[in-house]
Amino acid sequence: MTSRQFLIRDLLVLFGLTGWAVALPGFGSDFVISMALTCLMYIALSSSWALFCGSTRYLSLATSAFFGIGAYTSAIGLETLSWPVAIAAGAGLAAVVAVVMGLAVLHLRGTYFAVLTFGMTELIRHAISYFEKSVTGTVGRVLMVVPERDTIYFTVLLLAVLAVALSIGIRRTRFGLAMQGIGADEQRAQTLGVNTRLVKTAGFALTAAIAGAVGAAMSVRWTYIDPHTVFNPFIGFQTVLIALIGGAMTLWGPLIAAIVFSVLAETLRLQVPQVYMMSLGLLLILSVLYLPGGLASVRADTFKGWWRDLKAWWKQTKDDLSGETARRKRREKQQREARHVY
Repeated sequence: MTSRQFLIRDLLVLFGLTGWAVALPGFGSDFVISMALTCLMYIALSSSWALFCGSTRYLSLATSAFFGIGAYTSAIGLETLSWPVAIAAGAGLAAVVAVVMGLAVLHLRGTYFAVLTFGMTELIRHAISYFEKSVTGTVGRVLMVVPERDTIYFTVLLLAVLAVALSIGIRRTRFGLAMQGIGADEQRAQTLGVNTRLVKTAGFALTAAIAGAVGAAMSVRWTYIDPHTVFNPFIGFQTVLIALIGGAMTLWGPLIAAIVFSVLAETLRLQVPQVYMMSLGLLLILSVLYLPGGLASVRADTFKGWWRDLKAWWKQTKDDLSGETARRKRREKQQREARHVY
């Protein structure tokens, strides 16, 4: 298939999934809508995270910071601003913070970058907690203006579609190729004329803008927010896990993993949270061992390879238990001795 055919295929798949999601509120129960809302939230977060971090291979743990900034901006702004303006304000402020953060830490890589982004997230969370205690005398805010359920749902759906559409489009542009070049060899990309500092900062800000917009839209779901809730590191960690397990360098991997994780979250987390957390760890271990490319890399040949490996393992186990392996080794040793080959 040509690049144009891949583009048309991806857009058609996105269009079909969007149509199904648009029709869902018409026949789905409140529980199904709640689960779908969580799913769409993590589709938007993980797809935007993978767009930058999967391409450049920079492990960012700042997603919860941008999410919380958007949530607080929306909570404050909805008292005077309209719903679309509050969402845009959350995205814009998160992008501005990402630019400042990126200029400070994007010259680092690996563990150093990951630790510093997480540290800055905690710094922002504690700074907002201190500000609220000092100025308002309390921590947390009650949202007095809350849109209807369908308004929240379709807003998050729009953001999820936007995140996936940006991934489809940007990966084929010079900007997307520049990010992939940075991930492959940053020094070589810089030698070839890529302004790596500008590309990294722009990609980081784009990821932050989507996370901020999602946070702004999801804040009204809780009606009461505080720094511990909206800056919860688990939001960022789960986003990273979803992207990695789905396939951070693939287009549809984060979407597939977000659906799986959302179903697990809604069915297990409230009843048996320990099983849910163990499921996250187990999926990550299995992905690292057997699916380094993520769930999106699964093909028919993958299952055939697993089946061949399983049959070979079972045959080896039966031979060991029956003593056939030991007898075969003795025969081989006798043949080598007969030929005087040691």
